[in-house]
Amino acid sequence: MNKKTNTWLFILGATVFNILITIISFFVLLLIYARFIIKFIPEAGQAWGFPIIFIGAIALSFVLYRVILKYLLKRFDVEKYFDPIFGRRGQNKIRKD
Repeated sequence: MNKKTNTWLFILGATVFNILITIISFFVLLLIYARFIIKFIPEAGQAWGFPIIFIGAIALSFVLYRVILKYLLKRFDVEKYFDPIFGRRGQNKIRKD
């Protein structure tokens, strides 16, 4: 495989991974809410739990994704395996007409 294919496969895999992290975070936060927190909230305020859990799952997945991505970028030489999608910075492309 060439670098461009590696780049697109990485983007596809990273997107699927981010969605999975979001879903898992949502269910973990929902489980924690239903098991421990809902007992202490009055019935009128329990409906606010779902939107807060949803936003919390998105925020948690964003943080986890960034931490894991930083670790992977330190571990692997990105220039060796991946090609830039939008071109390299600071280099002008030479047009061949």
